[in-house]
Amino acid sequence: MQGSVAIALTILGGAGCETNLETGTPQATLATAQRLVEEGSLDRLPALVYIEARPITYADGVTEASAIEDVRGKLSDMLGQLARVSGKLRAAFPDGVAAEGDALRRLAGGGDFGAQISRVILDPFAFLSEQGEELEAEDLGDGTAALTYEDEPIAGGLVSMIETDDGWRFTVPVELARSTDYWPESRHEWSVIASMMLAVENALGDIEQELDEGGFRNLDHAGERIGRLLGESVVVQSIIYASMKKSGKGADAGS
Repeated sequence: MQGSVAIALTILGGAGCETNLETGTPQATLATAQRLVEEGSLDRLPALVYIEARPITYADGVTEASAIEDVRGKLSDMLGQLARVSGKLRAAFPDGVAAEGDALRRLAGGGDFGAQISRVILDPFAFLSEQGEELEAEDLGDGTAALTYEDEPIAGGLVSMIETDDGWRFTVPVELARSTDYWPESRHEWSVIASMMLAVENALGDIEQELDEGGFRNLDHAGERIGRLLGESVVVQSIIYASMKKSGKGADAGS
């Protein structure tokens, strides 16, 4: 189950349209995602996801489609920054990264959750390559495809594939997602999500600058700094978002 959720989060790293990507079949799109990871082209992953926007316009004149596009753009930039930091961390501390198990535990400061975050920083989306043989995309013949990991639906079937005018894309059943407490429902909520992506990108940018200036003694030192900066950037935005969802203050009129 844990691996399935991680795959869902990776696949749904963003959305958009881009040419020169092989997406003629469900399996081709999956293979393209794996290739982009291997190449370190994480910023292109958002092109492989489709999220349907409602035909509504918020009170400030912004459509839901454009609000989603803003989040997609911010996420693409964040993934690009993540790829750069990962590469520079590995180049700066090759001996520490070579002993990956110990390095991840140190970088995490202990705890399973921290170790997962550290794995993303050191080797983003590595499981798409490592577990590639266990990932399958089956065309169901109705313009959709099922995604499985070790013969089990990814995230309980929450993540699937759909055929679009631009080829096959990863997607989620939006109506089901909207039934949860976490899906953005307003212009302001989408803006907070975009701000969260930007905050993470900026934090990673600070880490990259410190790496370029030789500001870290070792992987432990870098790990402490990464944890602190990412924690500060994400926690504040998460609290704001949770508060908006709880109070309903994020709601705005749409037509």
